[in-house]
Amino acid sequence: MSRQDPRYHVNLFRPKEGHMKDEVLIILIVLIGWAVVTFGFQILLAFSRGRGIGDLLTGLTLFGLPLHFWFTGQFLPLWFIILCLVFNVYIDRITAYHSRKRDRTYE
Repeated sequence: MSRQDPRYHVNLFRPKEGHMKDEVLIILIVLIGWAVVTFGFQILLAFSRGRGIGDLLTGLTLFGLPLHFWFTGQFLPLWFIILCLVFNVYIDRITAYHSRKRDRTYE
């Protein structure tokens, strides 16, 4: 059995220096941002149910809808689109930065 070329070995838990490490960092930041907004508000509602802030969060309305309904139905898809845009902008910046860096080393 032949060994794989080490240049093509990918491990998200131990990324190589440079482009891969920066890319994994952006992926983790986007995933954490997604998880905090998606699950954080729902957990806050569950823990504060029947208390002052829970009544406030479920009693508020936005455009005629309860805040928690608007948040889940409207804001979360919008948040996903925002995270996709942020991810693509930063990936483009990282790729451009490392391409310039690589081009300078070959001159």
